[in-house]
Amino acid sequence: MTQHRAAKVAAVTGANRGLGRAIAVELAREGYAVVVGSRTLANASKTLEEIKSLGGEAVAAPCDVTEYAQVEQFVAKAIDHFGRLDVLINNAGIIEPMTLLHQSEPAAWELSIKTNLLGVYYGCRAVVPHFEAQGGGIIVNISSGAAHRPRLRWSAYCSSKAGVAMLTQCLALETQAMGIRVYGFQPAVVNTDMQRKIRSRRVNEVSDLPADQLLDPAIPAKVVVRLCQLAPEDLNGQDLTIRDPSLLRRLGLEGVMG
Repeated sequence: MTQHRAAKVAAVTGANRGLGRAIAVELAREGYAVVVGSRTLANASKTLEEIKSLGGEAVAAPCDVTEYAQVEQFVAKAIDHFGRLDVLINNAGIIEPMTLLHQSEPAAWELSIKTNLLGVYYGCRAVVPHFEAQGGGIIVNISSGAAHRPRLRWSAYCSSKAGVAMLTQCLALETQAMGIRVYGFQPAVVNTDMQRKIRSRRVNEVSDLPADQLLDPAIPAKVVVRLCQLAPEDLNGQDLTIRDPSLLRRLGLEGVMG
């Protein structure tokens, strides 16, 4: 395979739409070559087109985060194609099942854990050996306020995101001496397909947020990319939130929320 050497390379899971697409595009805008992860390659086409319209470089790779072999191949694709990998954004996630625990289908509850928690573990497990070998790298695990606050009918989502927050802390502790930085990031309520599904189901108070309080995905995407660029050592392992004004000041994005 002919390698397309790039100075900075990032891989994003669930990059075919919503926040994942916005992060992939913002990374490209900031000079990263991007590996676009999507369960089906056809769904990655819009993200690829948007990146290429900016003059950026990107390649798509299948990545069902519930399958470790696919995640491993996704990471390998980045290295095989671009010669390196500097950033992994574990973004892929699902909100279902939105139901009372005692009424839930066990298979649906399990799929939430496999996607939202095991999928993040798989990404970290696949990339850390490469980061260790090259002397460093950055992982951003997309988190949620639901990791810290229970929500009615969200037992699967809250539990999976709480697990991700602890995984982030544990991995940061294990890899800090390798030059690896691991961050959790809560993007707040973003105007995505997931949020539209939440609003249509009206299962808890999140469904009732006014439309003008939904963030354009480009806003948290800017914060994620700046976090990758600056990689502050003292924030390693923390579950950061876009709602923290001190974080935005630290990243030089005071006005990003409007």
